[in-house]
Amino acid sequence: MPVLPDHVRTLPGSQIRQVTELAWSTPGTVVLSVGEPSLPTAPHVLAAAAAAIARDDTGYTPNAGLRPLREALAAHLSPSHGRVVDPDRVWVTAGGAQALHLALSLTLAPGDEVLVPDPGYPPFVMAVHLLGGRPVPYRLDPADGFLPDPATVAAAVTPRTRVLLVNSPSNPLGTVVPAGRVADLVALARAHDLWLLSDECYGELTFGVPHVPPAAYDTDDRVLTLHSFSKTYGMTGMRVGALVVPAAFLPVLGSAQEAVVSCVNTPAQHAALAALTGPQDGVALARLTYRHLRDVATEALAARGLPVLPADGGMYVWADVSALSGGDVLGWCRRLVAERGVALAPGTAFGPGGEGWVRISLGAREEDLRRGLERLPLA
Repeated sequence: MPVLPDHVRTLPGSQIRQVTELAWSTPGTVVLSVGEPSLPTAPHVLAAAAAAIARDDTGYTPNAGLRPLREALAAHLSPSHGRVVDPDRVWVTAGGAQALHLALSLTLAPGDEVLVPDPGYPPFVMAVHLLGGRPVPYRLDPADGFLPDPATVAAAVTPRTRVLLVNSPSNPLGTVVPAGRVADLVALARAHDLWLLSDECYGELTFGVPHVPPAAYDTDDRVLTLHSFSKTYGMTGMRVGALVVPAAFLPVLGSAQEAVVSCVNTPAQHAALAALTGPQDGVALARLTYRHLRDVATEALAARGLPVLPADGGMYVWADVSALSGGDVLGWCRRLVAERGVALAPGTAFGPGGEGWVRISLGAREEDLRRGLERLPLA
């Protein structure tokens, strides 16, 4: 039979999945390794999806998505972008994952390089790899609060570099890149003539600090911005996201979307529209809840003698377990499931720079979070 191509055969696996599947098969394990919100989806969002199904509004939409949803997204994003966002540039995607795939499909040729954060969200590397590109990590230094350093990023640029990928608030780190560094990263992309892809899936979930999008500093139309309804509105399974693109991509976007998903689930798009235009109490609740759970986790970890990186956003805590893990945090996390009944995401799932660290999800209920962290050994 035909042989799988190299870039498919060598697609990296997920260490998070390894640990989590072990946890699911181990009765009584507290699972803190996956980013699934426990907060319920708002009733008006569910009602909008149900109403679309009840009236049999289940046909195709335009490739780009429902026009009212695109207009609502454009209006929502315009203040933070510092300009009026054209709804024609807003494309509805099947979650943030397809927005990532679409953005990379539009910007990469085989063998092209993408600068990805290390530690960073694993699908950044996986998606680049699957498209025949080459992910090139830029290390985030713990001594600098795991923030991207423009000089470190610039040192990783080669003639094959096409895209700089930035994630703020960060999964797994919870860091929020301050405005000055955001401006410097956009300037770096301009100086090296790169596309800049900004993953802003957690942009609404910051704790007392502003989320500053790179698009606010984009003077020559090189920034692509990725959004998702999954975490902000508790709609992970509805699979609705969005990609805001430079004008250069508009002539080909219809064909690109048609080749992958045609369009996004119609009732889910109506749910997303209701989420965006309806009451925002659920977003405020999510923000307060994750901030509270961050503080709960930080206190519980301190009681075990485990330091954490201060999290200014997102729904994760990044904890230093190097005193316990012995230089093999994946193996330690696997033993933690078997011996103590708690699952954490190993830092090496997010790149070599995560050795000695773990990501703890704040998506769990408070009682489960407390119970799981109490099972950790003392440092």
